[in-house]
Amino acid sequence: MKNLRQQFIEFAVDAGVLRFGAFTTKAGRNSPYFFNAGLFHDGATLGRLADFYAQTLIDSGIEFDMLFGPAYKGITLASATAVALAARGRSVSFAYNRKEAKDHGEGGTIVGAKLQGRVVIIDDVISAGTSVRESVEMIRAVGAMPCAVLIALDRMERSGPDQALSARSAVQEVSAAFAMPVISIANLDDLLTFIGSGDGAGLDAGIKRAIGAYRDRYGVG
Repeated sequence: MKNLRQQFIEFAVDAGVLRFGAFTTKAGRNSPYFFNAGLFHDGATLGRLADFYAQTLIDSGIEFDMLFGPAYKGITLASATAVALAARGRSVSFAYNRKEAKDHGEGGTIVGAKLQGRVVIIDDVISAGTSVRESVEMIRAVGAMPCAVLIALDRMERSGPDQALSARSAVQEVSAAFAMPVISIANLDDLLTFIGSGDGAGLDAGIKRAIGAYRDRYGVG
């Protein structure tokens, strides 16, 4: 039976969320694959995605009290994961932020439960780490403790410009900067396992070579 990580890669490919071809990343790199969690936009796929998030968090063994979803994608991901956790007998609170402070009603930038205790930040991927840094600042500002980051896919790419690549990936940089674990449902190695298996048989040979070459050029250990 396939493990959870391989199940997730297959699910993302089948849903058309993990795509292959020629894409330009936020860092300006030409990537042979692209992951867009915003395409999990119907009830069935979002529900299954949340199941992967919830099970990965439970399996990690990390102690936590609530979830936080940075605007905008993290809002849906955190709320859906809270529902999936409740279905597994673990009901926890969640909160998220607004991009702009509300100047009427309850005001402020935080919506949902009060930020307190050990907080898991939930997002789709980490590129530059900006969203995580902003989330950590908001959580710490009210006396709560960010204890982990949970993402869908770790691209395992070295950060920085091509002429001065870092020895660490954006995920590793975030983990080191804030002294907390970054957990992913799956990563680039899992994708390589997928394309090298029977499940990836339908992929063009050129795409397979391109993904391997991309890993060789930008990948971290």
